[in-house]
Amino acid sequence: MKYRKLCLPAVAMKHLLAVSVALNVALVLKLMHGGDEGVGWLKAEETLAGPPKKALQEMSSSGGVNGVQNNFESGLQELYINLDHGDPTMYESYWKQSGDKTTVVLSGWRSISYFSDTRNLCWFLEPDFANAVTRLHNLVGNAATENYHIVVGTGSTQLYQAVLYALSPPNTPEPISVVSAAPFYSQYPLTTDCLKSGLHKWEGDANKFDKNGPYIELVTSPNNPDGSIRQAVVNGTGVLVHDLAYYWPQYTPISYRADNDIMLFTVSKCTGHAGTRLGWALVKDEEIAKKMTKFIEIVSIGVSKESQLRAAKILDVISDGYEKKESHEENEPFFEFGYKEIGRRWRQLRAAAGNGKPFSLPDFPTGKCNFSGHEFETQPAFAWMECKGETDDCEGFLREHKILTRGGKHFGSRSKYVRLSMIGREEHFNEFIRRLSVINSLDSPLTKD
Repeated sequence: MKYRKLCLPAVAMKHLLAVSVALNVALVLKLMHGGDEGVGWLKAEETLAGPPKKALQEMSSSGGVNGVQNNFESGLQELYINLDHGDPTMYESYWKQSGDKTTVVLSGWRSISYFSDTRNLCWFLEPDFANAVTRLHNLVGNAATENYHIVVGTGSTQLYQAVLYALSPPNTPEPISVVSAAPFYSQYPLTTDCLKSGLHKWEGDANKFDKNGPYIELVTSPNNPDGSIRQAVVNGTGVLVHDLAYYWPQYTPISYRADNDIMLFTVSKCTGHAGTRLGWALVKDEEIAKKMTKFIEIVSIGVSKESQLRAAKILDVISDGYEKKESHEENEPFFEFGYKEIGRRWRQLRAAAGNGKPFSLPDFPTGKCNFSGHEFETQPAFAWMECKGETDDCEGFLREHKILTRGGKHFGSRSKYVRLSMIGREEHFNEFIRRLSVINSLDSPLTKD
């Protein structure tokens, strides 16, 4: 018996692909219901405009692919906009325009060994990545690299855990206190105490810390969640750890070259490649760097070489765009793109927030960037927004309007505040701005004194 090939027109194939995607999205969301605090997954029926059957009917009656696009745009208004987590998908469009510049091809024999450079204190650090990190910092001027040890980790979270391990005295009757000025990064308490270690303990707001003895103070600058430029606040002899994940010229003017004892950086907020899961620390003290390296060796026996080589290529492409004066007819320099895009979003947000009623946003100082020459206000990756009026639960109020944020209580602050991401996909951010403008025009509890 002979069979004939089933030849579908290209448009019909696109119809089937769109339906397949819709079904898979619905299934994944259904399976992932009930996730963690940081992601906030919802049921499929709460996030999709309608069940798959309805989507099929609408596609069939609205003219195929064009109809699907129209339904997507109108259906977006019925979805929850998730601004709770800082997934940096804003940068995706830039890297798509870069074409194959950042493509990395690895031979099958590459990355066989555990070891990268046995002469290096951090023996799993790829030389190409170390060179790319040093090159970019020297170009931007945001951090000193001479006489520093580079320790690579699976994101800045692993590096933070490694720092706690390295700085905690092993033979003390009580765990060392860990503090940060509120509002502090919401993951600090969770990461510090997740293993209930006897070595260290989260003690909360550094402004209220008055215990005697050793302590670790985390200084995040620009700060997550409120974007402020930070200095240490505890008047003591503790150890300072500077989290400089956002000290890049798209977020804030580069006004000085940081030379702190311990500085943490991450690829996700520098370039937008969160999925690469890579960060690095610049550490002055050799013994601390050795202990951090030992921690990473114990928990993961090093860090992926593939991730390091991929990140090295990306960082080098950024540096090439400035140092080699390449043509930017198709793609402007990376930090210039980020500076313009985030600046535009902040202007939209301030306009939609209503100049302090019903929402309030922080003011930032203006400074000249030594790297770009631009004079501008800090424009953080997150917005720290306060709900005015009668509402005490800003997170809950915005959820009623299908806007997901992270409430102030997670940051050691009041529930009248929320943190929302500024670096998600453009269509989601634009829909958020539209909804915020609608709220501003309504007679809501926020517009009442």
